[in-house]
Amino acid sequence: MEFFKIGRDIPFMRYALIFNAISVATFVLALFFLITRGLHLSVEFTGGTVMEVSYSQPADLTQVRGTVASLGYSDVQVQNFGTARDVLIRLPVQQGKTTAEQSQQVLQALKTATPDVELRRTEFVGPQVGQELAADGLKALAFVVIGIMIYLSMRFEWKYAVAGIIANLHDVVIILGFFAFFQWEFSLSVLAAVLAVLGYSVNESVVIFDRIRENFRRFRKMSTVEVINNSITANISRTIITHGSTQIMVLSMLLFGGETLHYFAVALTIGILFGIYSSVFVAAAIAMWLGIRREDLVKGGGRKEGDPNDPNAGAVV
Repeated sequence: MEFFKIGRDIPFMRYALIFNAISVATFVLALFFLITRGLHLSVEFTGGTVMEVSYSQPADLTQVRGTVASLGYSDVQVQNFGTARDVLIRLPVQQGKTTAEQSQQVLQALKTATPDVELRRTEFVGPQVGQELAADGLKALAFVVIGIMIYLSMRFEWKYAVAGIIANLHDVVIILGFFAFFQWEFSLSVLAAVLAVLGYSVNESVVIFDRIRENFRRFRKMSTVEVINNSITANISRTIITHGSTQIMVLSMLLFGGETLHYFAVALTIGILFGIYSSVFVAAAIAMWLGIRREDLVKGGGRKEGDPNDPNAGAVV
């Protein structure tokens, strides 16, 4: 489907140096905020008290969140658990208060607002569990990065693997930089969004690389820059349709998903926007700087196009 057909190739690579400089500056800023401010980790990583309460009617999460926040808990997580009447509350560690004291204080405040609330269970999530989650999250991120590099190396060539992984890491660091700068809460759902962005971003890079490989075979008189510009321009319609529809879905979660999905949708929104940018101005540009050539992807270049003895003549390699 090509709803947005463009007659002339857009000279993307003419501005590659400018956009790469912007990317480097943004990347460095994100790293700076990560080092100086750090991530504002949620209860899942830092440890705290988990409460499960039940109401006789569907719970008003906004009211519950406001009641708990009035006790001085600025980083409280409130979400439905199982049914609309069951609510899960995660409280950060408070100095000088035990788990029992925290849960009793919160339950009393909830009862004042809604007398029919009942405490189902309460437990303490220790920092050791949080450290294990953080370590497992970093391992998952590392495995995804390594897997992407292996896949791109096998699918294309090492120059494309390097370009693709730099573009993917660029997206991840930018997302983390936003969370560090604004001190948004970094939870397991946000980590899941970061991993999803890795896969989403590499998919866009692979589509562009695939078109570059195809065009190297089709347009033998084109230079590398012209092939890259043509490949990106040819994919614009697909990019608008695919990313536009995905962004609409993510914005729906951001606007109507409530507090539980808010930062998950924020991370996806940032990742999708920068994923499009990085696939064009980071991945493709770096591949160009690394010196990709027709010979890197098209084997058997000694035969002439249309040679009847060439079984691959006219085929996409």
